[in-house]
Amino acid sequence: MTTPQIALLALAVGLAIGIGLAVLVFWAYRARAKVVEESSTTVPQGTVDVLESMDDAACVIDSSGLVLAISHAAARFGIEVGATLDNPELRELVRTVRSIGASSTETMRITRPGVSLDPRLVSARASELAARLTLLIIRDVTEQERLDQMRRDFVANTSHELKTPVGAVSLLAEAIESAADDPAQVRIFASRISAEATRLGQLTGRIMSLSRLQAADGANDFGPVAIDEVVAASIEAHAVQADSAGVELMRGGDRGVFVRGDLQILIEAVGNLVANAILYSPTGSRVGVGVKIEGETVEIAVSDQGIGISESDRERIFERFYRADEARSRRTGGTGLGLSIVKHATQRHGGEVRVWSRPSRGSTFTMVLPRIDAPMPDTTDRKNKKKRAKKAAKAAAVRARNGETV
Repeated sequence: MTTPQIALLALAVGLAIGIGLAVLVFWAYRARAKVVEESSTTVPQGTVDVLESMDDAACVIDSSGLVLAISHAAARFGIEVGATLDNPELRELVRTVRSIGASSTETMRITRPGVSLDPRLVSARASELAARLTLLIIRDVTEQERLDQMRRDFVANTSHELKTPVGAVSLLAEAIESAADDPAQVRIFASRISAEATRLGQLTGRIMSLSRLQAADGANDFGPVAIDEVVAASIEAHAVQADSAGVELMRGGDRGVFVRGDLQILIEAVGNLVANAILYSPTGSRVGVGVKIEGETVEIAVSDQGIGISESDRERIFERFYRADEARSRRTGGTGLGLSIVKHATQRHGGEVRVWSRPSRGSTFTMVLPRIDAPMPDTTDRKNKKKRAKKAAKAAAVRARNGETV
């Protein structure tokens, strides 16, 4: 073997040895990195950034159950960094994921710290983030469940309520056909059909009003509304009803208060409270409508000296179709939707409804709404508001004359 050949052979052997050593070093670094990764409990910065932008409750947990990072919403469930995951159902879900090595989702009811009477329905999903890290996402679906149940109840209740007048009209039509030779009976049955048709029209009108209030859109059309106009139109619309019942309507409180909203909706809401107060008040009593400024809010209170509401009924009076006095509602043609309309109208305007009542002492319903500063005076706008208020009052008066009650 010549000297050049020997040199080439030595070069090839050296190159092979160098490549082998490089491979060994690379493999050693990879093995070390994998060991570090598997034993590390450091949450990647990218994961932290994602958690901070999440609306759902989420957290990263290590193999010992210690919480290492959380989203802002996780605090609602008592999950804090540096603490262990307390909820046993969530811990079991995390253990399952770690044992099977695959993501898992479960629906469960969990209680929040200090709110044991309000269990939340959640959809919890756990995923393996690293060898010793697990990502847990908790989505609160309680409100979705409540809305779904509300829709089902609404459809069922509406179907049940519509059956009565529709069935009555059908039976009365058959009775008229049978009594075709008796004019007196025909007139009686025709009168009853008219009453049932009126009731059916009131019910469908109320259902449509409630559906409009529950729609998500429309708030952008809100503008400054004078509470003076709302109260005046509500009282004017029910003046005839009050005179017929022998009840005196009184008005008091602060003036010149404004809110942002829809004039027609607010007049209907306050008008429902006034109509209810008149209906449940004895002859010779008074119904008062008062306005009071409380900081950044305004309170519109309607008080009566009527029969009052029992404590058990106060918890349900804002439910659709619920009637505290079934017998009186049947006599007056109440739909059981008026107070529900008041509740949704107030919520639509960013407020709330409060009720105080004592049996045999009367009731006070209070609408609390966000107050705004009085707008700059504008002659055209003022005229338009007066026209809208008169139109709304006229419409409410027509409903009152037709006997519409809650």
